[in-house]
Amino acid sequence: MITCLIRYQIDPFQREAFQTYAETWGRLIPRCGGALLGYFLPHEGTNDVAWGLIAFESLAAYETYRARLKADPDSRANFAFARDRRLILREERTFVEAVEGTVGAIDHVR
Repeated sequence: MITCLIRYQIDPFQREAFQTYAETWGRLIPRCGGALLGYFLPHEGTNDVAWGLIAFESLAAYETYRARLKADPDSRANFAFARDRRLILREERTFVEAVEGTVGAIDHVR
């Protein structure tokens, strides 16, 4: 498995719009073949950085997913939503692999 780690620099005054954008991906990403691990908004500290994590079996699976995303009308509409509102100022993608024994290692957080 590989994980696409997306770092977004967002307009901090459009946090709610980015939340809507991320929530929409919650149903679209799995439909297009990605395993959505989650989107994360700033909470404390830096107020203009958000994250998205999506897992894939391989880079080839990621490429297939990207093609499906581009062909999907709802996905194109969500990209247009972000573009038209200019809520994402910068986006970076990094591909990482999990270190065995570390993902999901937290029993519970209280």
